Amino acid sequence: MNLILKHYTTTLEHAPQSGQHILAQQTDELLVVYQAYKPAIAKFAAANQVFGGSDYSFNRMSWIKPNFLWMMYRCGWAEKENQERVLAIWIDKKYFERILAQSAFSSFQPSRHKGYDQWRQELTETEVRLQWDPDHDPYGKKLERRAIQLGLKGNALTELNDHIKFVEDITPFVIEQKQLLDAGHLNKILVPVEKVFRPSNEELNKKIGIE
Repeated sequence: MNLILKHYTTTLEHAPQSGQHILAQQTDELLVVYQAYKPAIAKFAAANQVFGGSDYSFNRMSWIKPNFLWMMYRCGWAEKENQERVLAIWIDKKYFERILAQSAFSSFQPSRHKGYDQWRQELTETEVRLQWDPDHDPYGKKLERRAIQLGLKGNALTELNDHIKFVEDITPFVIEQKQLLDAGHLNKILVPVEKVFRPSNEELNKKIGIE
């Protein structure tokens, strides 16, 4: 597996405890996002290093999540129906920043929109949706910190394939960590090393609510 790992308990002192932050495993040029799918979709993606196949639709909204534990909460550690396989996807940081710039909030934000009409107009102009959701610990408990997820469909989702550097099925690793969690061994759980990603454009940061 290509992810760089660290014991969960040792990551607590370095991560922000509150606010809205993009936490992700990253290199100088790449950033990791996660998705969970049914086996047929994940098998095609891992084999072909792009998304597609008869079970995959580019017209449905597909959500990418840079935060590993938020993905684990969402897919129930790969135990939820149609989310039994977890993929780690390495993409260009520049591309990730570009889709952030294209995004519109999936729900009305009184502090960021002049009114519902402005929000609805933004939704019609892009195929990228943005949400800030409560982050979670390994047990699924909500944290004060909020994590980002981006929804892509249509051309925006098709374009993702052009910027994927590597796709890896990490389900065996996820299952192993869940078994440790169920056995009460929190101190043995490994998670990907993540640090805060902050776009270079401060106007963008203000627009999407990064703190």
